[in-house]
Amino acid sequence: MKTSERGFTLVEVLIAVVVLGIGVTALVGSSALVTRMVGRGASETKAAEAANVRLESMRLLAYSTSPRCTAGGFANGGPSYSGRANSIREHWVVTKANNVGTITDTVTHRTATGTHTDVITTQVEC
Repeated sequence: MKTSERGFTLVEVLIAVVVLGIGVTALVGSSALVTRMVGRGASETKAAEAANVRLESMRLLAYSTSPRCTAGGFANGGPSYSGRANSIREHWVVTKANNVGTITDTVTHRTATGTHTDVITTQVEC
C-alpha cells in the first residue's frame, strides 16, 4: 500500500525556524546601529546649525560698520552654551590681518559615546 502524503517534516520546520531566527536577530542588531547613527546625525546637525548661526551673526557684525570689522561684538567670545540641556558648547576666535577677518568657531557637543568637537572657519573682507 502506497500513500502519498504531502506536508512538512519536523526537520524542515526546525530548519525554517532557525533560518528565520537568524534573520530576525540580524535585523534587530542593524536597527540598533541605525538608531544610534540617526541620533548622532541629529546631534551633528544641531551643532552645525549653532555654528552656522554664530558665523552668520559675526559676518553681519563685520559688515554692519564702516570701516568694516570695527563693531564692538566682532571679537573673541565664548564659551556659549545652547541646545537641549546646554549640550552644545561654542568658543570663537576672531583674527584680523591684511584686510581679512578670520572667524574660527569651535563647537563641542555630546554624543552617545562621549563628546565630539568640530572646528569651522570662515573669512570676511574687512
